[in-house]
Amino acid sequence: MSGHPPVNENEPVSNGSMVFVVDDDASMRNALSNLLRSAGIQVETFASTAEFLQQPKTEGASCLILDVRLQGNSGLEFQSQLAKSNANIPIIFITGHGDIEMSVKAMKAGAVDFLAKPFREQDLLDAVSAALQADVKRRQIEQQFSDLHAHYQTLTAREKEVMALAAKGLMNKQIAGQMNLSEITVKIHRGHAMKKMHAKSFADLVRMAESLGERLDR
Repeated sequence: MSGHPPVNENEPVSNGSMVFVVDDDASMRNALSNLLRSAGIQVETFASTAEFLQQPKTEGASCLILDVRLQGNSGLEFQSQLAKSNANIPIIFITGHGDIEMSVKAMKAGAVDFLAKPFREQDLLDAVSAALQADVKRRQIEQQFSDLHAHYQTLTAREKEVMALAAKGLMNKQIAGQMNLSEITVKIHRGHAMKKMHAKSFADLVRMAESLGERLDR
């Protein structure tokens, strides 16, 4: 690798973003660390997957640069291990022994990119940017769902039932008949549900119900 091309100014390389590097080649770890730091990206390096697993989880966006060929546990095996433990960190694979079969397997398993050594510095920086952006988006979606679920838990049992039935397309009169309530009472419950869910409109409430899915029955 030669030269240190600048990263795009729109890349999420601050605000706690962190890149983890797992490679048993010390010279490669140092080269990657120097490149990423020169681009203003925080980085932590590890000689093995075991060392990486001892690292406390970061609160900000992160990604993992992982060598395919590692002593003991291979990078692809570790990717599978992380998936089974629901660790959703985006992975960029690097290898000096890459082939089409390995890259296809890695990408099908969710890898962000697969770079064969020697690779262009800008290609790696672009891959890191894409990985961090993907992790930012994933975290935002998870936070939005967490907030949505928290709001849903503030609803009473009746309000949850009204929300679920309304989301299925039933009119207030139909809901009233099914729940053995007056239509006015149904309107009140629906109004309370919309307020507690922070829904700006009934259509917004329906979208929230669809996002919650099976939790509406709980």
